[in-house]
Parts: sequence; structure tokens; C-alpha cells
Amino acid sequence: MSIRALPTGTVTFLFSDIEGSTRLLQDLGRGYVELLHAHHRIVREAIEEHDGTEVSTEGDSFFVVFPNALSGVRAASRIQRSLADHPFPRPVRVRMGLHTGEGRLGPDGYVGLDVHRAARIAAAGHGGQILVSDATRALVAADLPLDLARRDLGPPRLKDLPHPERLSQIVVHGLPSEFPPPKSLDARPNNLPLQLTRFIGRKDQISEIKRQLLNGARLLTLTGPGGTGKTRLALQVADAQRVRGRRVVRGSGTPHGRRVGRLRDR
Repeated sequence: MSIRALPTGTVTFLFSDIEGSTRLLQDLGRGYVELLHAHHRIVREAIEEHDGTEVSTEGDSFFVVFPNALSGVRAASRIQRSLADHPFPRPVRVRMGLHTGEGRLGPDGYVGLDVHRAARIAAAGHGGQILVSDATRALVAADLPLDLARRDLGPPRLKDLPHPERLSQIVVHGLPSEFPPPKSLDARPNNLPLQLTRFIGRKDQISEIKRQLLNGARLLTLTGPGGTGKTRLALQVADAQRVRGRRVVRGSGTPHGRRVGRLRDR
């Protein structure tokens, strides 16, 4: 598609992809191609019906732009209904994310943070779910059709975005509406205990650890007698540095009875 055909100004971006597509491919083999054709046809019919423009398609994912927020939300709900009604050999669950922002074109398509925000919103969702940014919500809230509703999901922190993003779910009447919390940086990836106290008096240690990591250290080991809080200190720094890609490996014993906390660059 020609870049000149893409709308500019205030537009609504939609990203979508099939959840568990690799498993579907493994289960269906050659039958997956037929499933994918049906999925693409359903998505493209809704795009055309609601004046959308297909920006790109890769595998089972779509990047689409709409001239206004309500058209994007209507198209997303139409896609979810059609997917639910289609006699697929296996359930096809598609996650979708929409955000309204500036449609600015670069040499190869849309550029700018608004595109990335829409993509991250889609990645935070679950199969069968439609997530929208607060900007999109504000534009459609007063005009939602009777068969659609909105549910506030709070402001989770999404990967690569500098601030929490308030999300809403578009509930489609007659389709599943209960999903796990959005996939976000706030979700705990392990069962390590939350830190309940502040690190008063350890500001210099935290600063030194961060300095070592920022200076290129890929593995940093904290050692000392048991009970001095090395693992808690590593967890504290790792939580603050998550966006930069650091993580806690684990705490472990040493031959001298000491405990260590480790931070590793991903």
C-alpha cells in the first residue's frame, strides 16, 4: 500500500494478533493456513466496513489505522463477534489494543510514540480482549452502542512507556468479559516477597550499585554476613532498574557461610 494513502492528523491505531498462534500451528499443521485465511478475511471485512486502512500485516498480526476512535472500536467489536461466530476447528482468540494520537508519517510508515503506545496496549491484553487507551476512551465514552460497554482497568505500567497508561476494556455484549489483569510491569514475575520497608541510610549503597550497572557491569554480586539485607537490596535496585533491563538472579550461599544477592543485565 502506498504511504500516501495513509491518513495523517489525529487517527486511531489498532494492533491485533492471535494469542497462542504457535500452538494452533502445531495442533493443526496444514489446517492452520485455512484458519489464517478465515481470520484475515474477517479482520479485513471489518476494516473495510468501518473505513479503516490496513497499514501492515505480518503472520497473524494486523496494524490498522482508523479516521476516528469510534470507527476503530466498532471494527474491533465486529471482529471479535465474527471470530466467535466462525466455526474454526480450534477457538481463535485475538487480543486488540487501540490508541488515538498523532498520525505522523516517516519514510516507511507511521512514526512516533503514539504508534508504540498502541502496540504496547495490544501486547498487554489477552485473547478475546479489546483494550483502549484513555485518549480513545474519552472520545468514544458518550457514543458507545448499546451492545458495548467500558470497564476501567486502572493505570498499569507498560513496557518501554515512561508513565503508567490508564486502560479500559471494551466489553462486547454476549462475549467473554472476564480476563486476567493486563500484562504489565506491575505484574510480579515470581513469588519473591514484596519489600515492606524503605532502605533508610542505604542511599550511598544503592547509588554505587546503579553506577556499576550503568558503567557496563553485566553481573554484580553483593556479599556479606547473613541478615544484612543483600537480597532485599538487590531486589530494590532491580525493581527500580526493570525498565533498563536488569533483573535479580537469586540469593545464594558461599563457602564461608555468606549470602549473596546478584543483579544481572538481561
